[in-house]
Amino acid sequence: MSQYFVIHPQNPQSRLIRRAVDILRAGHVIAFPTDSCYALGCHLDDRDAVESLRRIRQVDEKHHLTLLCRDLSEIGQYAQVDNRQYRLLKAATPGPYTFILEATREVPKRLSHPARKTIGLRIPDNEIVRAMLEELGQPILGATLLLPGDPVPLTDGEEIRARLEHQVELVIDGGACSLEPTTVIDLTAERPQLVRAGRGPLESFGFVREEEAGA
Repeated sequence: MSQYFVIHPQNPQSRLIRRAVDILRAGHVIAFPTDSCYALGCHLDDRDAVESLRRIRQVDEKHHLTLLCRDLSEIGQYAQVDNRQYRLLKAATPGPYTFILEATREVPKRLSHPARKTIGLRIPDNEIVRAMLEELGQPILGATLLLPGDPVPLTDGEEIRARLEHQVELVIDGGACSLEPTTVIDLTAERPQLVRAGRGPLESFGFVREEEAGA
């Protein structure tokens, strides 16, 4: 059965954060809240944990997993960022956005898109995740906790534990999250490309939501 930590969303208990990071370092998959919806996460360098995460989500290597990073300097270690991209990133982070960028050599080949050599990255605006990232000292590899066949991501800690008690080592209950995943924006082209409209304003990237366009 999965371990279950109830962590305060604004003032995360340091003891529980350290235990959660120890579980990540030991090669396990965990479930945790973010500033969009709940996510699955594992250690970036653990091949078996990455494969376990993909099995839970039932996605292959062509599906972008996301590096959750502490700040822009950490993004710069794992992605190639020019001045134009940096300005967009700085204006939108931390926040509920995932950005597709060209991967650097720091990213294991198995994690970048096999054809495009790109990677998804984000800086979450969530105190629990930020505390884990500081304790870990490197990105967490993550994916939206949307299980096969479900119409929306899971958002309740008890339900997550019931559904995944034999597949993840830890569930962090940080309270209810949004049902909306992150907005995904591809920054590898000359102009930003909207891959998925989720949480967060779109205007700064030059996009208009469908419901606003039809108003």
